[in-house]
Amino acid sequence: MTRLFGIAACFLIASLAVAQFGRYSGGENENLGTLPAHPEAEFHFARVAYDSHGRYAGSREYSNPMWAVDYPLAEEHFLPALERFTRIDAAATSAHVQLSDEELFDYPWIFLQQPGSGYWTPTDQEAERLREYLLRGGFLVIDDFHGEDEWLIFEEAISRVLPGRPIVDIPADDTLLNIIFAIDSRTQIPGDRHLSYGGRQPNMQGPPHWRAIYDDEGRMIVAINHNIDMGDAWEHADLPDYPVEMSGLAYRFGVNYVIYAMTH
Repeated sequence: MTRLFGIAACFLIASLAVAQFGRYSGGENENLGTLPAHPEAEFHFARVAYDSHGRYAGSREYSNPMWAVDYPLAEEHFLPALERFTRIDAAATSAHVQLSDEELFDYPWIFLQQPGSGYWTPTDQEAERLREYLLRGGFLVIDDFHGEDEWLIFEEAISRVLPGRPIVDIPADDTLLNIIFAIDSRTQIPGDRHLSYGGRQPNMQGPPHWRAIYDDEGRMIVAINHNIDMGDAWEHADLPDYPVEMSGLAYRFGVNYVIYAMTH
């Protein structure tokens, strides 16, 4: 399949999380600054930066807007694993792009976190640009939102991006589930905040759902983790209280998502 994306993309180096993200404390997104003119690596973990209406969260001494709650530790843990299990040359940290940025189309894989708690509500222009991005070959991963109220917030937003396209459960025989790792487990991947004392029993707002939206040719264009916190599992993979089987599954899904995006 011919892609309109270059596999390489430019990325933004983030030094201090509070300094970088403090610009998103108001009601309007501000410019992230000038992105480098040349790609730095074969793959760049690209976070979608959006207006989360002044809502901040985070853990382990970081306080970030909702679109970056697990930054920078999620990337610091996941990207070396991606390089270990594949031959991909990955940038060391993430790029932070808005849907209005021209550079959006440089990234074959984008990650949008907390669409429910962050009240992700793309403008008409952003919805149109994201639709174009996805239908031209892009891949979007949605992660870390929980319960029916947050589902409704996300569903309303994505229906404006891709009107009329159904959201379905990812079937067991989908290429995504076997492209690098064979994934036959649907063990729930909780956030650190969802684990009971002792770190073993998740207290979630519903069962896990791995869902997707496909284009007319059957290519997955949106992967949806509902009642799942893959980013937290990466972030806390080095903590003894976070269950290893859950962080392991999060790594396997993450690697498969990246390889699928870069080959489809």
